[in-house]
Amino acid sequence: MTSTQTTAVDSVPTVVEFWFDPSCPWAWMTSRWVDEVCAHRDIDVTWNIMSLAVLNEDKDVDEAHRAFFPRALRYTRLVAAAKELHGQESVKRLYDALGARIHPGGRKDPDTVIPEALAEAGLPAELAERADSTEFDAQMRASHFEGIGRVGEDVGTPVIAVDGVAFFGPVLSPAPKGQQALALWDAVVAAASYEGFFELKRSRTSGPIFD
Repeated sequence: MTSTQTTAVDSVPTVVEFWFDPSCPWAWMTSRWVDEVCAHRDIDVTWNIMSLAVLNEDKDVDEAHRAFFPRALRYTRLVAAAKELHGQESVKRLYDALGARIHPGGRKDPDTVIPEALAEAGLPAELAERADSTEFDAQMRASHFEGIGRVGEDVGTPVIAVDGVAFFGPVLSPAPKGQQALALWDAVVAAASYEGFFELKRSRTSGPIFD
């Protein structure tokens, strides 16, 4: 292979699909890791919505989760509406603005988080009404089940597909930076390249660590 041919092969980006629920702290940290990697690797990421509320709608959950899911669903519906009305490119901007307030910001009131996030993302204020609308639920649920269908029902968020091979996770705390972020990314890409790789897991020993 000539040097020209090698350059052409090396220039092909890794295709990544990322499914997230805006309210999930674990998805948030994984997304920060992916952002870190994007600065150093040729990656083409598509950001997709999924819903913890939909994932658990037929499950018997405790009172804390029962109170959490309606709030989470408002954010999910908002992002789904942004995609349908303002295009795929609006999804990541809105996710970043929402997530910064919800997770490291510790904000819990959607009625203040949503208007601020829309303004930061450059989206119209009236889009806030879509957080309480079911108009785009069909599209939101289709996106959700597309992600879940790649990995199975016994998982949560995030879901990442690397060149078409999907995994739940990785679940990280805190999000790695620098060379550690790249080393982990390269390991995930290597795992995705092996058709017979299915599962690698251990119990979490800490909660979300935002930095």
